[in-house]
Amino acid sequence: MTTQQRHRVFTDEQWEKIEPLLPSNVGKRARPFENNRRIVEGIVYRYRAGIAWRDLPREHFGP
Repeated sequence: MTTQQRHRVFTDEQWEKIEPLLPSNVGKRARPFENNRRIVEGIVYRYRAGIAWRDLPREHFGP
């Protein structure tokens, strides 16, 4: 199991259902989200693992 698979929270099928519910970056003037999936999966991973934000694996979820 690779590191990316270990931190993957949603299947592609689940993500296809969730993605349209998130706000889009269209017309956004501020800094847009680069990867909504990474952000949402980081939130869920943190909640499930019961860890602090600072303890999220940076190599997968970013700073």
